[in-house]
Formats: sequence, C-alpha cells, structure tokens
Amino acid sequence: MPDDSYVPEIWDIYREIIGQHERAGARELAIYKFDFYKRAQDAHAVVTTSESVLYTNIILKKRRHLMIRKSYLKQMAEDWHAGQKYGIMSACTASPLCIEATMRSAMESNTPALIEATSNQVNQFGGYTAMRPADYYSLVESIAHKVGIDMNDVILGGDHLGPGPFKTEPTESAMKKACDMVFEYVAAGFSKIHLDTSMMLGDDDAEVGLPNEKIAERAACMAKSALDGFYERQRICPDTTMPTFIIGSEVPVPGGAQNDGGIIITTPESLDATLKTFKKVFLASGCEEVWNNVIGVVVQPGVEFGDSELSLYDREVASKLTKELHNYPGMIFEGHSTDYQTPNCLKNMAEDGICILKVGPALTFYQREAIFALESIEKELFTGKGIALSDYRSILDNSMLEYPDKWQAYYSGTPEEQRFKRKYSYSDRCRYYFPNKDVSKALDRLLNNLSNINIPIALLSQYMPIQAYKVRCGIIDNRPLELILARITDLISEYSW
Repeated sequence: MPDDSYVPEIWDIYREIIGQHERAGARELAIYKFDFYKRAQDAHAVVTTSESVLYTNIILKKRRHLMIRKSYLKQMAEDWHAGQKYGIMSACTASPLCIEATMRSAMESNTPALIEATSNQVNQFGGYTAMRPADYYSLVESIAHKVGIDMNDVILGGDHLGPGPFKTEPTESAMKKACDMVFEYVAAGFSKIHLDTSMMLGDDDAEVGLPNEKIAERAACMAKSALDGFYERQRICPDTTMPTFIIGSEVPVPGGAQNDGGIIITTPESLDATLKTFKKVFLASGCEEVWNNVIGVVVQPGVEFGDSELSLYDREVASKLTKELHNYPGMIFEGHSTDYQTPNCLKNMAEDGICILKVGPALTFYQREAIFALESIEKELFTGKGIALSDYRSILDNSMLEYPDKWQAYYSGTPEEQRFKRKYSYSDRCRYYFPNKDVSKALDRLLNNLSNINIPIALLSQYMPIQAYKVRCGIIDNRPLELILARITDLISEYSW
C-alpha cells in the first residue's frame, strides 16, 4: 500500500534477482489492492506460490528498452512490420501541466514520453509562446527534473516544421526561415522532426497547386538544414544520434478542422506517389542519411474534429490505405487530430499502422474542464464569505474578447454561439490565453483558495466524480493541482491499452 510504512525484506531479494537480468534495474510503483486486482486480471500469466509474507504480490511488466531516445520510434516501426503492434501518444502542447501529466503517465507505463512543439508555438522568432526551440527544451527539461523522469526517456519532437508560419511570404524568404527553424530545433536536441512543406506560399500559383515534386524539394532543402543542426548538436553532445523524420504531402491542418468540408482519406496511390517522390528527391539532393531515418508519413485516415463535430476512426473505411502500409517495410503512419477518439478507435488505429497518435487541443480541453470544475467548487465554498474569488471563467473570456486574433477567424456564428465556442469548442482555442497575465493570476488565486481547505468529497463528487472516487480510494491527493493533473491523465490513459 502506498501509505503503509511496512517494507518486507523480500523486496530486496526481488530487486537483486531483477538486477541480475536487467542492468537498468526496474521502476517500482506501489498501488492499492483494488487497482492491483484490476491489473492482475489483464496479466498474461499468474504464478501462485505459498509465500505468506505481507505485500509480496508483484506484477512484472516487460519494459520496452528505451536506450537512446531517438531510436525508439524507429524500433516501433520495425516492430509493427514484425507483428508486434503498439502505438504511442504524441502530446503536442506547450502547457506545463499537460507536459507534466504526460511524463507522469509515461513513467507509470514504462514507455517514453513523446512531447512535441509546433512551428506556430515555438520557432526562432518565439512563436505564440515566446519560446525558441532551446527555451522549449529547457522548459521540458525542468518539468522532467521535477517529475523525476530521465530526459533519455523523453522524445522531443518538432511538429509541422516548415514554412507554415511564413506562408504569406515569397518562397525564397519563407523557405529560408523554415530552414533556419529546423536547424534550431535539431541543434537544440529535438529528436523527432516532422517536415511539413504541404502549404502554398505567397508566390505559388493557387490554380496550379503544389505537385509532389515541389513539396519534396522543399522538404529536402529543410532536411539539409536538419543535418547541419544534427552536426552542431553532435559537436556539443557527442553521443547524439540522428533524429527520426516524418514526411507527408497530405497533412491535416493543425488544431482540427476549420470548415465543414468532407474528409478525403489518403489513397494507396497517393501514398505510393508521395513516398516514391520523396525518396527520389531526397537521394538526388544528397539527403540519403535523412531518408534512411524517415520512419513515418502523415496520412488522413478519416479522423477529424471541429467545434462540436467528431469523425471517429472506421478501420473498414480506411482499410485500403492501411493495408498498403505492408508494402513499405520500416514505415508507419502518423495520425494527426486523434483528439477525442475513443480508446477502441485508438487501439484499432495503432493496430492498423497509425502508430503515432497526435493529440493537442484535447489535452488543454481536459485541463480547462478541471479548472472550470474547481471554480464551481470555489464558488460553492466561498461565495459570501469575504474571500476574493478567482472569477476564472470571466477573466479568461474577457482576455479572449480583448485579444480576439487567436479565435475570431475560427469561431463563426452569432455572438452567443461564439461565446459558447470560446469556452467549449473541441478546438479549444482558449488554450492560447492560458499564459495571459490576468488569466494566470486568476488560476493562482483559485489554487490558493482551494489549497487552504480540504475539499469535501461530496462536493468534489458533484463536479469531478472520477477524481472524487480516486481520492476516496487513496490513489490521488485531494489537492487542486493534483486534481487538474489527474483529469488530464484521464485523457492520456485512453491512449494506453
């Protein structure tokens, strides 16, 4: 039991035996008996002994050796083609709370934490987070130190790296900035790089569109900068190994759909043309080293979400695409916009080769849910008692109204419909306002108010029933910050099977 001070001597014997066969030792996690029973039901085998000492029951979980963080995804691709099919959640977020929850979950499941920054969030000009790649790396590293996870067990990725943030500019200047950005990402230590050149640039002919050859040529230009960044990183950290790369010419828009257009699933013919063109162009451009580390391609398998719409994965509908993957050894699919998919859909996607499952807005959607729930609890407990309330929802919405550039072009409808979407849209564009000074102060006040009391379980159950149950079972602490992290973890757990 986690809160029991009794430690049986036999645990040292267990550690000694494990140490003889596993050089890195084992991560240990104490859990409550009912959770133990639940996990035991899913065990591959159960061994019964006559041992009568307390707390000698253990569950052994095979660890996928992480070793060097850059090689894990490449191994996952090879495993899929060998019949060992599993997936990994990619947390595309700049939220410190979401990053922490992702790391905690990774430690519990003995898998790496895959955490990614997008080119709009983080770039050489700061992005909307005011962070450059090295700053984001430092943020993740500081959270890893707090949580206690080794940075070798954290895969840092750069998502949608390309000229997207500069797409209104002419090709020459947009691509120069894109190449500089990729260099900074790799030089800072990012080990998974998505090269995204699928967008039209300022001087492209919209009537002609972008042929695969041009998309691949621009990606090859960025690949050369990635190589330069790798050599720079290797100069500073000699044990650095080559990043893995993701490519693709049919890349869903970041953050979910922005219109009501139908979903067009990537065809086998389109996949084949993309891979053949990219390989030809990369090899001709002297980027063989990068091509040899391309392990995935972004496809559209039929999943998407809008403000309130959700398209769930249908493996039958996507079967022509997913069956084609068997023809490309060492290659897997990366699925974007997997937010809000059901656990069964996510499991099917991983089994079908969509092994990298990107999630972004859903993480902060769950974070926002928890904060709103805590504010409701705060009002129940402190209204009329002379305590200054956080007024979190109003302050968040006022901030969005004062600076509407991050939502106004995306949320259509009447003022009342827009008001609703600002709070509850699946695309969760209120996340862009979390770092706002007034919004941050409101959250601090909310946490401070609720940290000074013990939230009644009956009240907690009204607004956060899942967390209330876990508090009653002793699984989590009844503290506001832990309750928020636990709610985010509810989502992350849906990516574990």
